[in-house]
Amino acid sequence: MTRHNAPTAIDFQIMWNRLIAVVEEQATTLIRTAFSTSVREAGDLSAGLFDRQGRMMAQAVTGTPGHVNAMAESVTHFVREIGLQNIHEGDVFITNDPWLGTGHLHDITMVSPSFRGGVHIGFFACTAHVVDIGGRGFGPDANEVYEEGLLIPIMKFAAAGAVSQDLVRIVRANVRAPDQVVGDLYSLAACNEAGDRRLQAMMGEFGIADLDGLSDFIMQTSRAATLAAIAQVPDGMFSHQMQVDGYDAPVQMVVSLTIKGETLKADFAGTSGMSRFGVNVPEVYTRAYACYGLKCAIAPEVPNNTGSLEPFEISAPEGCILAAKRPAPVSVRHVLGHLVPDVVLGALHQAMPNTVPAEGASALWNIQIAARASDPASGLPNAEVLMFNSGGTGARPAFDGLSATAFPSGVSTMSVEATEHVGPITVWRKDLRAGSGGAGTQRGGLGQVIEIEPREGYDFYFNAMFDRVQNPARGRDGGKPGALGKVELTDGTELRSKGRQLIRQGQRLRLSLPGGGGFGPPAARSKAQVAEDLAAGFITDEQAKSDYGFDT
Repeated sequence: MTRHNAPTAIDFQIMWNRLIAVVEEQATTLIRTAFSTSVREAGDLSAGLFDRQGRMMAQAVTGTPGHVNAMAESVTHFVREIGLQNIHEGDVFITNDPWLGTGHLHDITMVSPSFRGGVHIGFFACTAHVVDIGGRGFGPDANEVYEEGLLIPIMKFAAAGAVSQDLVRIVRANVRAPDQVVGDLYSLAACNEAGDRRLQAMMGEFGIADLDGLSDFIMQTSRAATLAAIAQVPDGMFSHQMQVDGYDAPVQMVVSLTIKGETLKADFAGTSGMSRFGVNVPEVYTRAYACYGLKCAIAPEVPNNTGSLEPFEISAPEGCILAAKRPAPVSVRHVLGHLVPDVVLGALHQAMPNTVPAEGASALWNIQIAARASDPASGLPNAEVLMFNSGGTGARPAFDGLSATAFPSGVSTMSVEATEHVGPITVWRKDLRAGSGGAGTQRGGLGQVIEIEPREGYDFYFNAMFDRVQNPARGRDGGKPGALGKVELTDGTELRSKGRQLIRQGQRLRLSLPGGGGFGPPAARSKAQVAEDLAAGFITDEQAKSDYGFDT
């Protein structure tokens, strides 16, 4: 199809819709070719198309807000660091710099320039969490980023189609699972290539030689729609505060929203200072999740791109725990980062009542397991296992919370079978945790209980990176808090919620994940709903009586 006239707004809208299919195929390629279970099973990734200026035009629906929205910033860093004069066909760029990428070393971002007829027209970019990057391993115990693993600066993974074997050798020499990690690097590059093939076919069909006009249309349309949505929110200054566990001391997360007309500013002044452990968050990741929470509530129907993200002005004082400075340790930045939407939504609730949910478990209960032979002389191989697990979400104004569901990250739970396949562990139990959802007119979502044991011949170390163990997800408008999380052995021995710990052969680790807060007074929940919850095992007899006044 050859087009002789300039594209109309309808043409641009059709092409915009097609771009979603392009980036979805890009993401699907990554899932199908990835080596790490965190990518192929949980979908811990992002994929997107960017114009020549580094503005994100479209993102795949598959993926996490932390990756996607941080990647929306990171491509501009690639353009600046590499230089337009050094960008050639067949090049592929790479980094895992936490401050220029997506917040920690375990995320590899790959950027590939797209050319048409020898002319540079844009970029494809993708990010994925790799199972290992060396150092201490995926956990919060480091005191500097240098301890957390290999940092790859923005550089070329491939130049004119030739992969840098020196870089591959450096990566292989610094990680515990070299085949998986290097395999994922090639998977990321293949993902971008798949997106480019689909884009070229689309551009040929519509008869366009570049993306400039389409990109301008997307940015202008999305920005205008987002500004109009912000203008519907009542003006004012709204502040909110939330205490979370931290590592060795509680952390205060504070935000002030200032809304006036089409402008919205979120400022995290007053938030606690940096930790000496790896729970710190680079500001790029804070912005990513703050934008996500606000956009979900204010402009959920507007597609996610640079145009729709720019109206949200997010700032945090440099040196606070949500704007960590180099060389702070940041390995588990997701623990606090995933709690950022709860903070901003708490402030927004004051301006938009009956819109946002109660607080949820929010932070993933990731667990990194390093399986080691009980007898080093046995010759049994080492293994690295990563599991993603989720507690309950907060109740919504008109609906119960979702159980064992990842919000705000959106990642999937890895299947037990896939997890056991990659390492010598047995998952003996994985079920919903009765009574963990906060009581309310709408009940909070349930957490889950998981029990894991090393197989014969093995012990395992696990890196705990869990929150909501000391500070529960709070209810909203009279709703009660969700249950606290617990980390223990099945014999009742309590374990720490943060840091590296040993589980010996014959011991069984039990994780009891937190539940989401309730919404509205429990007394307003119908007796029929309480009876249904009891019959389903969602609440206990004691909870039915004490929280809902229901006589069993």
